[in-house]
Amino acid sequence: MNSFSSTLKTLLHPPWLPLWVVVALLPFGRSAELGTFLCVVGLLLAVRRDPGGWRANAGVRLLVPLLACYIGAALLSAFMAIMPGKSWATVLGLLRYVPLGVYACYVVCDQSRLHAFYLAIAVVIAFWMLDAWMQMLTGWSLRGHAQLERISGIFGADDPKLGPTLAVLSPFALWAARERWRQGGLLIAFLLLLGPVMLSGSRAAWICFGLASLIFLWREVGSPLRFVAACAMVALVLLAAGGIAWKTSTRFDARMQRTLAVLGGNAQDLNEATTGRLEIWRNSVVMIAAHPVTGVGVRDFRYAYPQFAPANDHFLVAESCGEGAGACHAHQIVLEILTETGIVGLLLWLSGVGLAWRAWRRAGKAGRAAAFPVTVSLTVMLFPINTHLAFYSAWWGLLFAWLLGLWCAALYAVREGPLHGA
Repeated sequence: MNSFSSTLKTLLHPPWLPLWVVVALLPFGRSAELGTFLCVVGLLLAVRRDPGGWRANAGVRLLVPLLACYIGAALLSAFMAIMPGKSWATVLGLLRYVPLGVYACYVVCDQSRLHAFYLAIAVVIAFWMLDAWMQMLTGWSLRGHAQLERISGIFGADDPKLGPTLAVLSPFALWAARERWRQGGLLIAFLLLLGPVMLSGSRAAWICFGLASLIFLWREVGSPLRFVAACAMVALVLLAAGGIAWKTSTRFDARMQRTLAVLGGNAQDLNEATTGRLEIWRNSVVMIAAHPVTGVGVRDFRYAYPQFAPANDHFLVAESCGEGAGACHAHQIVLEILTETGIVGLLLWLSGVGLAWRAWRRAGKAGRAAAFPVTVSLTVMLFPINTHLAFYSAWWGLLFAWLLGLWCAALYAVREGPLHGA
């Protein structure tokens, strides 16, 4: 009861509300930008109360160079973009992530508040998860019926982002369950999340959730031998769950049949198994070779695609894609960076990764422990051996920037004092 009361206070307390709103409104598309706007307003009020406070905040001092790498890659690509208007508009839009992240560093200013905020986010994820289970069992959720090939839950039938979002944010729910109910709670949370992630039909989500689960498992067992034994037990659970889903769910069966097409051994089977990703990646390599330095311009991939794809390319001729429209993005983080921002952009991203790694190492054991859930979220989100949503898109980019701001705040939350007036 005390935990629930604390969580409710966290959700309703004005300084926390903007950050919580960003995540709570993610299933409703651009509505999540309301949280960004509230963060800007909250930051202006905070700076007015304490004009010099942001300069002394360690999280802000880390966030600024990290965002400089992320936004700088887009900025430099805009000068040689094939669609300058689109690229420059994207760069201007990215600037809103600065006050979003700085506000997170202001508000998440001590460990107790950080843990309360983690718990509040876990409540949101639990709501999505329960809604997804309702759709799995009845065919309907609060946002309507399920798709033929996948469940979509609170995101709605026309938006397949439930799986990736649930997988990336799952560390908050796993952490909260572990803190409240120890290892038994962690196991139950894993099983409850497993069903929606599997039936979401997103293989990228399967990889993200699997990686997050392995990291939590390693944290629990702490030794290589016990980790191998635990992995074997988890593998048995996954095989059992997958077998049940395969026999009882037409959605999971359809997805697995498409996935197993890779065993056909030829390029066409592989392309079908990856839902056309092979074509996109092949054309991306050609695009990179033509624009190696600063790429085709941030968010200009779809406009450049018809110039580098063969005339019979699936994404140029398929009616479902819009004739002549081409693929929207590279569907892989490294290829997205190289195609849209070039080698210069990749070097800036790698510089940002290096800065983040150094900050994480120097944060100490307490800082790393405080930031553990959001560190796992960012790790699985950025894991390169996977397919990805577009990191410079308005929606996925917002979630990435939100996580980045929260990570910078969490890393130093054990050192910072509370926000004045918060």
